[in-house]
Amino acid sequence: MCIVAADLQDVAPGLWVWRLAHPDWRPGLEWPQTVTSTCVESGGEVALLDPLAPPDDAAEIWSRLDARPPTTVVVLKPDHVRDVDLFVRRYGARAFGPALFWRTDVPETELEPIEPGTELPGGLVALYDGRGRNETPLWLPEQRALVFADALTAPERELRVWGTPWHEERTLPALRGLLELPFEHVIVSHGEPVHDRAAYQRALTLPPWDGS
Repeated sequence: MCIVAADLQDVAPGLWVWRLAHPDWRPGLEWPQTVTSTCVESGGEVALLDPLAPPDDAAEIWSRLDARPPTTVVVLKPDHVRDVDLFVRRYGARAFGPALFWRTDVPETELEPIEPGTELPGGLVALYDGRGRNETPLWLPEQRALVFADALTAPERELRVWGTPWHEERTLPALRGLLELPFEHVIVSHGEPVHDRAAYQRALTLPPWDGS
């Protein structure tokens, strides 16, 4: 796995992402091989969201992290455990995430549970996405940004809502409710990582993504 400069992207002051090939990806999965990790500085805290550790030779990413050591690591969804344990060990950060995990992918770290409405260190707020997947997107007030695990995706560069059987009755109302927040940026884990408010609004009018 190699890193190129394009895999690190600044989104807003105190907010940046990096992208890596997921080690468990295989052909036939409904998500692209490359996934996104997010770092945000807010309220004197530095939080990593769904982080996947870069290789040791990814000097630019590790230098940034070491210069401003993460104080918090957040898992946004049960199957996004990724490298929470590695980052907790390296930086001594507090860890947060769902109360339940898949039995084959349970972190060693004891995570402090979060649910919609939970306020995390630095003023980050867990949200409700209506998808029934035990996922909590985050609102980053200082950066006016939303960060999603899988509620939205952009495998073909266009932002889409990831489909569920209850898309119309639960998911869309919840995601429309997030338009009450004054966000300008939207970050997703899979596909093109960074989008704006207009792309989010458009995604709510498109057919849901079905993985094909």
